Amino acid sequence: MTGRSALDPRSVLAGARGQLARALGDRPDYSVAGKVVAITGAGQGIGRELAVLLYRRGASVAIIDIDKDGAAAVADRLGVRAAAFAADVADRDGMRDVIGRVAEDFGRLDVVVANAGVVPRPATLRTMDGRDFDRVLDINLTGVFNTVRPALDHVIAAHGHVVVVSSCAAFAPGMAGSPYMISKAAVEQLGRALRVELAAVGASAGIAYFGVVDTEMTHDTLDRDDLGQALTEMLPWPLNVRITAGQAAEVIAEGIERRAPRTIAPAGWELYALLRGAINVVLDNRLANDPRIHELVRKVEQRVRG
Repeated sequence: MTGRSALDPRSVLAGARGQLARALGDRPDYSVAGKVVAITGAGQGIGRELAVLLYRRGASVAIIDIDKDGAAAVADRLGVRAAAFAADVADRDGMRDVIGRVAEDFGRLDVVVANAGVVPRPATLRTMDGRDFDRVLDINLTGVFNTVRPALDHVIAAHGHVVVVSSCAAFAPGMAGSPYMISKAAVEQLGRALRVELAAVGASAGIAYFGVVDTEMTHDTLDRDDLGQALTEMLPWPLNVRITAGQAAEVIAEGIERRAPRTIAPAGWELYALLRGAINVVLDNRLANDPRIHELVRKVEQRVRG
């Protein structure tokens, strides 16, 4: 007998994935070749890797970043179908102007990826500076709105696609870093609303969720910080699995080309996402009663208070 058996696990898995994709509303074959894509936070990390990947697939790319030099370096590296735009996503008027310039300079705007984000300094809600809380929400949540809102008429005219980058942190515990989790949970809801609203007018939207991505932000928060290292050692699977920025970019790119309503990586988070209602009841109870977590929280508060 030649070929794969009907019971080959790979065939079964591929079939299940196809059925799941159809059930979740994936619409295949939306090629980015010839499309104009705007990406925020594209001067580094996931945004930069995504810009490179989509450019290689034939897209024209608007590199938007608060770091003007970083954005320019990426655009120069790519070539004539890329252009750099300096903007702070927390600046609503500034983002409206930049999105307008992107559409004018390229002649159209098909796809927007709201990727820019930051993490707060570790602190509990009791010890947190309100300005730190506001900064994270201004960039991670309001910044997504500021990016997407002025682009929607262009995207709808092109029957295009929007991606908002949430995080697996949206459904994970948020002790000592709650503004990040709060913002990403809110972005998830923004993306869900956007998907339904755009479907009514011929466009589409999706949400990207990632676990720990190996970026400078991760290194600063977890790897170069004593308390971050202690937390990392406590993380169970799949929370302790890392992916590269390039792998995250590949997931977003493939999601765009499928018009996927949601993409999640690494794969272990899929089950968590589907069962989070039950898992979080158990997990929150375990964390609330774990002496190691108690000690970590106390150390965070001691450090914040000096």
